[in-house]
This record gives sequence, structure tokens and C-alpha cells, in this order.
Amino acid sequence: MIVQGSVLATAGIISRIIGLLYRAPLTGIIGDEGNGYYSTAYNIYSIVLLISAYSIPSAMSKIISQKLAVHEYRNAQRIFHCALIYVCVVGGIGSLFVFFGAPFLVDGYSIPVLRFFAPVILIFGPLGVLRGYFQAHRTMVPTSVSQLVEQFLNAFVSVGAAYFLVKFAISKGSDDSTRAMYGAIGSSLGTGSGVVIALIFMYFVYSINKDYINRKVIHDHHEDMQYKEIFRLIIMIVTPFILSTAIYNLSTTMNSTLFSKIMTYSKNIPHNEVVTRYGVFSQKAVVIANFPISIAAATAATIMPSISTYFAQKNYERTEALVEKVYRMINMIAIPSAVGLFALADPIIMLLFPQRATIHEAGFLMQMLAVTVVFYSLSTVSNAILQGIGRVNAPVLNATFALIVQTALLVVLLLFTNLGNKALAIVTITYSFLMCVLNEHSISKVLNVKQDIMKMYLLPAGVSAVMGTVAWGVYELFKLLFEKFISRDYFVNLFAVMIAVFVAVIIYAVGMVRTNAVTEEELKSFPKGHTLVGLLKKVHIMKS
Repeated sequence: MIVQGSVLATAGIISRIIGLLYRAPLTGIIGDEGNGYYSTAYNIYSIVLLISAYSIPSAMSKIISQKLAVHEYRNAQRIFHCALIYVCVVGGIGSLFVFFGAPFLVDGYSIPVLRFFAPVILIFGPLGVLRGYFQAHRTMVPTSVSQLVEQFLNAFVSVGAAYFLVKFAISKGSDDSTRAMYGAIGSSLGTGSGVVIALIFMYFVYSINKDYINRKVIHDHHEDMQYKEIFRLIIMIVTPFILSTAIYNLSTTMNSTLFSKIMTYSKNIPHNEVVTRYGVFSQKAVVIANFPISIAAATAATIMPSISTYFAQKNYERTEALVEKVYRMINMIAIPSAVGLFALADPIIMLLFPQRATIHEAGFLMQMLAVTVVFYSLSTVSNAILQGIGRVNAPVLNATFALIVQTALLVVLLLFTNLGNKALAIVTITYSFLMCVLNEHSISKVLNVKQDIMKMYLLPAGVSAVMGTVAWGVYELFKLLFEKFISRDYFVNLFAVMIAVFVAVIIYAVGMVRTNAVTEEELKSFPKGHTLVGLLKKVHIMKS
């Protein structure tokens, strides 16, 4: 199961990389204003999708795997069919709600963008059921491949459709805001096309396995579950998943809505300017900050099944040791990532989003958000730990409290200060910090996790501080050097960043090994640890 989890985690990381890379050309086409329209619509779409379909894979995997474990293949298949009916009904309602309710959910040019998202909600439901179905059969490969196929087509169509629609708007003589709207619509078409191709792929995989599945069903003689009982079971299992995921993701939608309303109607700032400022925050600073968070969470996910297993066996000592290992692994990734983003904020922004007008604004926002890489990485993992040890309500309650605090703070900051989108960064830090602290407190009530503060926090932070300082110095040095014989600023920045990052990785690796912040045995216990140890020995960072 850990191997299967690694497959899914790897696919998730690759999908994130694709998602990060295509944002650069897309932003070049639709601009920060187009990003703002897209983000505003996407936030509403995400919440409705979470409620109607996004929790289905996890819920279906849990229900169907329980039946497969006792060889009730016919009932597993009946649950699968009922789940398809459920998502089509709920997804259909969600699609209609978004399409006709768009004028009440978003403002101005975000309305048509949101309407293009509406059909995707209906299409995503069956895709989620199929993914959960195969996860229940202990194979993550179809889900992983479908994620990659979805992201590839999403990237291709988003950029292509945005380009042609913006060209169309220009040919009509449209103003800048209308062009940005057309670009955002093109980006939404990419999201929809990705879901469609992923659904086609998953159905193809299912059809290949259908004969094998039917043979299992025919030879199953267990008593059939009643459809009424199945739908009741689906609703009972899905509801907690919906509640928890909706609350976790509600902060983004709340922040977007409040920022738009208060800045437009209370501060009397033109709507297109408000949308542009939100676009810089959400589609530049946040997108980059989220990347290391996803890597940290995906890496730790490979160990999570073992935590659930040991806790179920009441082997608390082994559970606590694994939790401590996960925390250390997360900090080894998140802390240097946060420092690196802070030290090289402007260069990284220029590398991925070379629109000169907003480089410094986005860079400053990313420096503010750098610390959330650590907080969100730890809170994401602690959410999974709490669920693994059976405390499923704790993360929901913690998220609710954090949401109330950050929402109240955002209203105060927007109404009584001129911080603008910096207020969004402040409340994001607040929310992630509260989630981190509250989840840790909830875990401490159940497990006595021994944390070596020196090795877990102080040494990685100290080594990372040195790494960040040197990386910044190396960047500035090579930037001055390359400027003498390279005329294009973008390529000067590109080469200087590449060298600075390479030096940073070497310094961090050497520092962690030389200070004994991590030992060979500890590294080997991590996923792919033996490979990493072999590499470190090969380059003489770790002694043979």
C-alpha cells in the first residue's frame, strides 16, 4: 500500500509541476486582471465541487474497500452504481446552481467565467467515483495516470484557448478588461477539457476490467444490500468528508469574496484594479508558495497508511515514532523551501511570471507567505495524522475556529488599513499558524510524540538561514557577472537563479549532514532514503 501511495504522491508532484509551469505563459496572455477573474470564479467553483463531487474518491474508496475486504463483490458493484447516480444528481444540481446563480456569487466579468465552470461540476462526479473505485481495489495507477493526463490537457487547452480568445477579443476592438475576461474563459475551458479526458481514460480502464469484475460478481452469493440502505450509507460516509474538506477550503473563497466586496464598495477602488491585485496574490505568490507544500505533503503521505495500521493495532510506541519521523521529514523539506522562497522571491517571480509591473509586488507577497510553507506543510500532515488515529472531528473544529479568527481579522485589516492584498497574506499566515498549533495540541492529547527541538527545528532553521544568505549572495554575484555579456534580463535572471539554487542545495545537504541534523540511518528510513544516501556518498557529502 505504501508503494501505491508513492505512485499517487509522485503523480501529484508531477501534476503540480505542470500546473506551475503553464501558469507563466498563461499569465503572459491573460494578465493579472485575467488571473483575478479566473481566481474569483475558480474559488466558487471549487467550493461547489467540494460539496458535490470532490470528496467522492476518498468516500467511495472507503465504502467499497470494506465490501471487497469480505468478498462482497456484488454489493461493491451495487454501491458503485448507486454512487454514480448520487454524483449525477448532486453534480447536476451543483451545475445548475452555479450557472444560474453566477450573478449572485461573483461580480462583473467573473460571471461568464464561472458559468463556463458549471458543466465541469457535473462531469467531475463520475470521474471521482471511478477514481475511488480503483483506489478501493488497491491500485493507484489509473488514478495517477488520469491526473497526469488531466493536467497535461488542462495546460495545453488553457494556454491555447486563452490565446485564441484574447486574439478574438482584440479583433473585435474590445477593451483590456473584456480581453482579460475572454482569456479567463479560455483558462476555464482548459480545466473542463482536462476533466473530460480524465473521465474518458478512467472509463476506458474500467471497460478493460469489466469482464473480470463481472466474473467476480457472478460467483458472489452474499445477500444483496437494499438500494435504500446503500444511499443512506453513501450519504453518511460522504457527509463528514464534505464537511471537513469544505471548511478547509472555505478560507480562500471567504477571503476572495470579502476582498472584492470591501475594496470595491467600501474603499471605492475600481473593480478591475481590485481584481488585478487579487490576481497578483492568488495566481503568483500563492501558486508558488503552494508548490513546496504539495511536495512535503505528498512525501509524508507514503508513511501515513502505516500510522493508521499501528494505531489500530494499539502499538502506540511505534505510532509515535512514525509521527516524529514524518514531522522531521516535513521540516527537512518545508524549512529550507520557505527560506529559499524568501531569499530569492523577486528572482523566482521574474523567472515564472516576467511581467515587470508586478514583479516586486508579487515578490514581497511571496516573502510574506514564505513562512506559511512550514505552517501549511505541518498542518496538512497533522490533519492526516488526526484522521489516521481516529480523531476526524478535531481538524474540522480547529479549521472552523481558525476560519472565524482569520475572517474577522481580514475584515478589520481591509476596513481600517490601506494594506490591500498584503492583508490577504497576513490572514493566510494567521490561518496556517492556528491550524498548525491547534492540530498539534489535538495530537498531543492522544499521542506522546517526543520532539527533539534541536534536530527537528533549530538545526534545519540554522542551516537554512546560512543557505538562504549564501544563495542570495551567489545570485547577486552571478547576476552582475552575466549582465556584462547577456543583454536579455530574463536570461541573466534565469542563469543566476539556476546557479544560486544549485549552490543552495549543496550547502543545505552539507550543513544537515555535518551538523548531524540528520544521520545516515535516519535518511535510510525515509521514502527513497537508500537512494538519497547513495547519492550523498557518491558526491562525498556523506562519508562512506
